[in-house]
Amino acid sequence: MYRYILEDTRRIPPFNQPASELTVGIAPLKIHHENLFAEVFDKCDLGGVFQRSEAMQQIAPSEAVVYRDSLWFDHEFLEYFIAHARATKQACRAAVPADDRAIKTYALPLTRSFVPAVDARGNAIYLTDLWYFPRGYSDQVVPVVVPSDSKEKGFYSVPDFMAQDRGDLTHHLTARALLSIESWVHIYYASVIFGVFSRGHRFEEYVKSHNFYALKLLWRGILEQKQVLTTSEVVRVGKDTVIDPSAIISGPTTIGDNCFIGPGVVIDNCAIGNDVSISQGCQLMLSTVANNCFLPFRASLFMTAMMENSIVAQNTCLQMCVIGRNSFVGAGNTFTDFRLLGEPDPRGGVMPRPIRAASIHGETEEVGQVVLGGAVGHNCRIGSGMIIFPGRMIESDVVLFASPSRRVIARNVTYEESDHHALGQEGGVHHRQFPRQDEAHLEEEAWTSW
Repeated sequence: MYRYILEDTRRIPPFNQPASELTVGIAPLKIHHENLFAEVFDKCDLGGVFQRSEAMQQIAPSEAVVYRDSLWFDHEFLEYFIAHARATKQACRAAVPADDRAIKTYALPLTRSFVPAVDARGNAIYLTDLWYFPRGYSDQVVPVVVPSDSKEKGFYSVPDFMAQDRGDLTHHLTARALLSIESWVHIYYASVIFGVFSRGHRFEEYVKSHNFYALKLLWRGILEQKQVLTTSEVVRVGKDTVIDPSAIISGPTTIGDNCFIGPGVVIDNCAIGNDVSISQGCQLMLSTVANNCFLPFRASLFMTAMMENSIVAQNTCLQMCVIGRNSFVGAGNTFTDFRLLGEPDPRGGVMPRPIRAASIHGETEEVGQVVLGGAVGHNCRIGSGMIIFPGRMIESDVVLFASPSRRVIARNVTYEESDHHALGQEGGVHHRQFPRQDEAHLEEEAWTSW
């Protein structure tokens, strides 16, 4: 078995990096792919890297998988696709049902890469950039439709004006999932909704349908004298990690090696990488924290993804946000996630206004979410006391100081608007490392100047 990669060099705002280099969950997407193929196949060597899909004709006459490197899919999706593709003994292309609620809600907004089509029964589908070839390249390809088998789950009850009279804010949690990473919003969806949240959903469904496993959980709780969801069966901890006895950690949660979890910390259904320090009083729920991050006391993450080497300081609350690498978010910042003023409801009354976010091409469009936070790029420095409106982006390499004229971030902030430009020689110590697509040459110059 060989795998071939179609490179997607488009840079995702506000990070200004290709999707393959961005962290989804607790690992860069390209590492996620490598780990996934190692899990699904006994042996799967890299056959080549292509810049254009036409180059697939060069695939050697052997079993092969081809995928675009900006495509995120989980273990369950890949396993289902390969099993059904092998059963056909034909060249296949992965597809998703057009009427799938999870696909419509999360994968289609801000996406330009899915190809509309119909299957053999005339049902509407979307073709994705994932192929299987049993004996080398063939232009006779049949679609293999992979359903998400999603279920709608509420994650907290709210007043009617926030949830369109449904009583709950809900998400569609999947048995298997795929996304094209073309926006920071997709990183949030892949890391949180299709990541730790759906993982928790699958765990619950497994426990309900496997009585012996449920008994195993109960027995583990008795042996360890813990509540079932806090036992070592569902809270997996790496080596040399120190956890204060007063910390409360509920599973399914994974914590990497050499971490520190301080007193009074509360963690619920999270994925935490290696060398992470979470100090006293911090609260994390349905979030991912990549390697080498630091959360001082009383920092809070709710449905948020943090990339490597970043800091979220005390009394800062991030809700449904994405934070890039090597960034600092100062104390007392608030990322709001709800538009206070609604719009008329045809049924009467007022309904929440869906939040808009930027696509890979810079256009803003509705993402179909009533609540959504914001995004901070790589190498940013955000001062204290800021308020960031829903769906807003702070571009990589930006420095923001709180001032009477800049306390509320009501629109996207670009590198040109960074406050360090006004500091003269002092501001020159902050180098630009992540230029936009049309400024790629600046990246080489910046590193050379070091």
